[in-house]
Amino acid sequence: MENTLALMRKAALAERIPDAATRRGRLDALRRMVKEHRDEIARAIDADFGGRPAQETEILEVVPVLGAIRHARSHVARWMRDERRAPSLAFRGGRAWVRHEPLGVVGIVSPWNFPLYLCLGPLVDALAAGNRAMIKPSELTPRFSELLADLIDQAFAPDEVAVIKGDVDVARAFTALPFDHLVFTGSTTVGRHVMRAAAENLTPVTLELGGKSPAIVTEGYSLDDAAQAIAQGKFLNAGQICIAPDYALVPVGQEEALARAVLAAAEKSYPAYFAARDYASIITERHRTRLENAVAEAEQAGARVLRAQGAWGGRMPPTVVIGAPDQGVLMTEEIFGPVLPIVPYGDLDDALTFVNRRDRPLALYAFARDRTTQRRILDGAISGGVTLNGTIAHIAQENLPFGGVGASGMGAYHGRDGFRRLSHARSVFRPGPIDAFALLRPPFGRFAEFAIRTFGR
Repeated sequence: MENTLALMRKAALAERIPDAATRRGRLDALRRMVKEHRDEIARAIDADFGGRPAQETEILEVVPVLGAIRHARSHVARWMRDERRAPSLAFRGGRAWVRHEPLGVVGIVSPWNFPLYLCLGPLVDALAAGNRAMIKPSELTPRFSELLADLIDQAFAPDEVAVIKGDVDVARAFTALPFDHLVFTGSTTVGRHVMRAAAENLTPVTLELGGKSPAIVTEGYSLDDAAQAIAQGKFLNAGQICIAPDYALVPVGQEEALARAVLAAAEKSYPAYFAARDYASIITERHRTRLENAVAEAEQAGARVLRAQGAWGGRMPPTVVIGAPDQGVLMTEEIFGPVLPIVPYGDLDDALTFVNRRDRPLALYAFARDRTTQRRILDGAISGGVTLNGTIAHIAQENLPFGGVGASGMGAYHGRDGFRRLSHARSVFRPGPIDAFALLRPPFGRFAEFAIRTFGR
């Protein structure tokens, strides 16, 4: 890893500011790699999960990666242009501007739940910004990681992009390297360790974490419409999505109706004869056991547990829990699986208070017909991002930044925001014909007194 980093640093210094054509060429190489090997990628991910639909991999990973590449390729030359700024009043006549320059070498640590998208998404931004990149994929997706390493070796020079395979110890060593920037996607707990390791080298970090993302259904909104959107966001990838709705808040008395509507939507999306084909597995037995134990804990505490009907092929079915204990696992930890607790609230202020008592979530979903209520929710609760009257879709907007806040992360990327996140905004000033600052050299005289009186008001 150290040798690879040294090789990339040397190359980054030799080609400090790659031109737009070079950056587009690297993005084109990445696009060809994904397009030509998309079937192999889907098969590898399916094998790692022990069952994951190829269409789900296409919709949630391949298509977004190709969209991100297309967007960056189209805009990178514009993003690279110097950004003119107005000089301060005392320096009028001079010229000020900002150059967005490559940082150098970016480290990317990607998780197992979206092994393609969450490693190549940051890579797109890193390449658009003119950087080199080292990627550490998850040890829980070994087949995909092996394939990715081979494909990257074929598509890029060793001093452009490299994949580092290995277990948790390798990941720890990776995050301790002196990168110019480190992008980590994973749990909040591991994110704290990553930030500590990066701090030793003063490496700036982008942390995309998670948390308990709420879905607030307001009075008067169609429960069927809300349930359709919540079920889609919750049960894609069997709920193993960092921005999946973690729990739903609904007006008192509507818990049962929403629960039934969510399960009906799940059963419609995954009918008995297609369920095992279109529905993903939980990544490991350990993760499934954790989920089942959390549900059992809630049930033993008096919660009602409802499960979708169907032939799930041994996979964990969509599950809804009413009355989960407030201090139980389901209501204190990120669920990251196909289990949806439903929580009643009295009025909207109660719902917002419930959300704000917890760590700031990565996403928030608000189901409200009128803009006044939507605005009230936006003003009343903080989250990384928001989709109104739907779920998940804000992550797919290339012109919107994606990132967390507080315990759900720091920094944002995607599109222009990703380009800027992985660039150094370098300020440049050139004096005009009259250099006001030069006139302020000692010994101080009348001009210095004039400047103090004029500009010190």
